[in-house]
Amino acid sequence: MFPFHTWLPDAHVQAPTAGSVILAGVLLKLGGYGFIRFAIPLFPDGAHLFAPLMIALSVIAIIYGALVAIVQTDLKKLIAYSSVSHMGFVTLGIFTFNQQGVDGAILQMLNHGLITSGLFLLVGIGYERTHDREIAKMGGWAVRTPLYAALFGFFLFASVGLPGLSGFAGEFLVLLGAFIANPMVAGASTLVMILAAVYLLYMYQRVFTGPLSPFLKGLGAKLTDVTPTEILTLAPLATLIVIFGVMPTLLTSSFAKSVETFLMSAISVVGQ
Repeated sequence: MFPFHTWLPDAHVQAPTAGSVILAGVLLKLGGYGFIRFAIPLFPDGAHLFAPLMIALSVIAIIYGALVAIVQTDLKKLIAYSSVSHMGFVTLGIFTFNQQGVDGAILQMLNHGLITSGLFLLVGIGYERTHDREIAKMGGWAVRTPLYAALFGFFLFASVGLPGLSGFAGEFLVLLGAFIANPMVAGASTLVMILAAVYLLYMYQRVFTGPLSPFLKGLGAKLTDVTPTEILTLAPLATLIVIFGVMPTLLTSSFAKSVETFLMSAISVVGQ
């Protein structure tokens, strides 16, 4: 979370694809898990005292991550900064201290793991063909690799929060919880979601649409579409994104009572 995020973009750029997937899918969630499982139950008074600060930092992270992502020239760095923005939604939801916000934060952690892992896998698949991630060199990728472009578009729309895909439910619940806690915070965070659509769709337009760029044209036969093995690697993530997008209650019902207990214990201790 902001301002302790500065290591993340460089870590993603230097890491191999598998490292980025583990970092996005598992390690980034440890902070949110630590808040819910340890920090807030152990120190509820302090958590409530610093909740306004944490909410402010969360909103800054959401805005900052989106703004910085817009100007990135490296695909991995762009997705890394989008993760900063998405993790801002997680901490925002946790520190609303209501059922909707915390449910949304947990959903956001799980769904971000699925979606961003898929995006990093797709960037890695592209890098295997091009050995480059500079957005300016790309263009017209869909001409040669339509299936790759379609898969990238699917995960990108899930990251934007398209209704029917899993990214929508978590962000919606976080914003609902934020509205209950502070309508102004919810309003600011909602506007930033437009920025998320801008930087992701703008990136997709530059990389995949239009005529084939000279750089990609020069790759010749090396620029192949996704293989069956790569499709099988992405298929479980895509399937879960659709299932949890259509039926998010499959997840929320499994932890709803735990969230209720968490909130009751935190609120009751503070109320004493």
